[in-house]
This record gives sequence, structure tokens and C-alpha cells, in this order.
Amino acid sequence: MSGNRIKLWDLPTRLHHWLLVVLVALAFATGLTGGNWMVWHGRIGLAILGLLAFRLVWGFTGSTYARFSQFVRGPGSVLDYVRGRWHGVGHNPLGAVSVLALLGLFLAQSLLGLVATDDIAFKGPLYSAVSMDTADWASRLHRQMIWVLGAVVVLHICATLFYTFVSKDNMIRPMLTGYKTLEDASATSATGGGIVAFIIAFAVAAAVVWVANGGLLPPPPPPPPPGTVPTW
Repeated sequence: MSGNRIKLWDLPTRLHHWLLVVLVALAFATGLTGGNWMVWHGRIGLAILGLLAFRLVWGFTGSTYARFSQFVRGPGSVLDYVRGRWHGVGHNPLGAVSVLALLGLFLAQSLLGLVATDDIAFKGPLYSAVSMDTADWASRLHRQMIWVLGAVVVLHICATLFYTFVSKDNMIRPMLTGYKTLEDASATSATGGGIVAFIIAFAVAAAVVWVANGGLLPPPPPPPPPGTVPTW
């Protein structure tokens, strides 16, 4: 196929996308299974939160088509797209809404999980920082949100498959290879998002995970010395 082959998605964006796919699938599996898998569910949730923090920073420091300023355009652009008046590169306006919805829902679910409990053995790393009423509310909402997230994820997958196989606009290959061939000869490859930007985004993500894992909480009191607690 002839055309204008451009670099569309940078490596960090692609790695973030596929790591999020894997971790979200594991989060669903471990959360629905419960039991001893809840320990891993909590760890996966922290990893997802780190990925989200990275993507939020990368949305400002990453390469051209990964930046929010490039694809977040407002409701007018969505209407233009529906009417067939929109022409651009990267996320289309409806795709941008999907991206923002997924990021927002995943972020909310991750934050709720930090203070949630399964009422058996698992407690989120920041459980002790909130009241019991708040933790109970967060736990209920965390459990209910899984069905909303599941519906949005399925809708996102169906839309991707529709564009790829029905509209013949392959959205999967560019997220694997980073490149896309376009008919628009004026389209240019993505620029920016170098090593300094990556280090900044990674550092912020690591700091967020550290705080979310209780890094700012006071250490627990030491256990009493042996022999000071009655054995009866």
C-alpha cells in the first residue's frame, strides 16, 4: 500500500497501552476470584495507578499525538466528526472521549481501592488514613464500579474492532509498530517525548505509587517486648 508512512505512537505510549491491558485483565481476574488473590489484586492496583500517573504526565510531555492538547478538542469536534467534517491524525474526537473516560474511570477505581477492604483479610494501603464509614463507602463503590468499567472496556474493544475490520482503519497495528500509513501527504511524524520527558513521567509515577502505598503514613507502633503481654 502506497501512502505517507508516519511515526504515530511513541514507544512509551505503546508500552503503557499494552501494560494497562494486561494489568486490567489481571485486576478483573484477581478481584472477582477474591481470597488469597486479593493480595495480588492490591499490588496490581498500585501498578495500574502508577501507569495512569505516567500517562497523565506523558499527556503533557510526550510526543505529538500522545499529548492531550493534540486530541482533546471539546464537543464541537465530536459533532464535526459525526457529520464527517473532521480530518486529522491520531485519536479521533470520539476516540479521545473514550480515552478520557477510561483514564478517569481507572483512576477513580484505583483511588477507591487504596482505602477499600474486602471485610475479610484485605485492606488497602491507605485504609487507616480514613474513617470506617469512608472505607465502607469506598469499598461498596469499588465493587460496583467494576461493572461500569467492564462495560466501557468492552465498548472500547468493540469500537476498535469495528474501525479495524469494518471501516478498514487499522487501529491495532499502529499501537504495535508505532507507524501508520495515511493518504494525507501533509501529515507529519510525531516529535518530542525524549528521554528527559520519560524520566520526569517515570519519576512522578514512582512517587505516586510510593505515596499510594502508604509512604507518607506514620510507621506502625513496634510490638510489645517479649514477656510484657499476658499469655492467658
